[in-house]
Amino acid sequence: MHLTPTQLDRATGVLLGTAVGDALGVPYEFETRVLPDDEPPQMLGGGLGDFAPGEWSDDTSMAMAIALVAATGADLTTDDALDAIAENFLRWFDGNPPDVGNQTRAVLGATRHRLDAGERGAGRVMREESDHYATAHPRSAGNGALMRTAPVALAHLDDRDHLADAARLVASLTHADPLAGDSCVLWCEAIRVAVLDGRIDIRAGLDLLPVERTDRWAQWLDEAAGQEPKTFTPNGFTVTALQAAAAAIVQTPSDETLPSVHLQNALHTAIRIGNDTDTVAAIAGGLLGARWGADGVPSPWRRIVHGWPRHERPSDARDLVALATHTVCDGHSDSSARSTIDDVRSSGTDSTHK
Repeated sequence: MHLTPTQLDRATGVLLGTAVGDALGVPYEFETRVLPDDEPPQMLGGGLGDFAPGEWSDDTSMAMAIALVAATGADLTTDDALDAIAENFLRWFDGNPPDVGNQTRAVLGATRHRLDAGERGAGRVMREESDHYATAHPRSAGNGALMRTAPVALAHLDDRDHLADAARLVASLTHADPLAGDSCVLWCEAIRVAVLDGRIDIRAGLDLLPVERTDRWAQWLDEAAGQEPKTFTPNGFTVTALQAAAAAIVQTPSDETLPSVHLQNALHTAIRIGNDTDTVAAIAGGLLGARWGADGVPSPWRRIVHGWPRHERPSDARDLVALATHTVCDGHSDSSARSTIDDVRSSGTDSTHK
């Protein structure tokens, strides 16, 4: 898909925004560290996984597992793509990562057991285990699919209906509950609109949901727009997590001339809601990055953010931008895309808003 330079910057902000929100929220997850009222969140590391400063957690790692497939130009609704995503989830899980959600751990663990016993088709097996989990646990609409959904939006910017199908299928690999799929559809469509049109519209995807749940979601989104953000805690439930992220974004004043200020302040609000802080901030960060672009992410955050997968070095902001660029350029990058990556490598002049 051909994007203007401004749209491309917004697209490259999606994964970057997810990662910086995640890394900012890590120290404060479930109040592992109390955040004083007069102190902005910082990438201090620690948290439930004893992460390094600036290191992202499972939210972005699982998003990266999807992004690595999306960056090949794959159609994420196909069995081959879903198999590849499932295999990447398992590759990450096999490394014994810290702070894995209980539902995700159960589904991935059961999938690994079956594949090790000789079964084939990682995507099929994982979806079956996801269905089994949902059947055994009626309240299984956790936020673990929504937290990683941002890269799905980049894979199908040109077709909102196909994007909705992809969002639901990728969510179902670990979260079969329909509400988990709904939340991913809504957030992916909001990201698509932000990238292409440069506006925030959390209601844009309501018509993509099953008609029997549209009114209920409309009410939930109205609550997110009008109620105090701190209302939306605890937020392990996918609906409350989406409401928390949406409230932090739409209720934070924005200024077109100061994009990084809105991005920073909205992420600060997301984290101050409390509870699952890294996940809520990662969700919010994906949409904020889609609206304000990679240029809206402060360079101190870009320099320090890093995490899985690790090869010769940990993945960092350059890798996030490169993956997003390859995804929206159908698996390859042109000269404008390469210049965007170079901009992230060389940026270092702005500072975080205090």
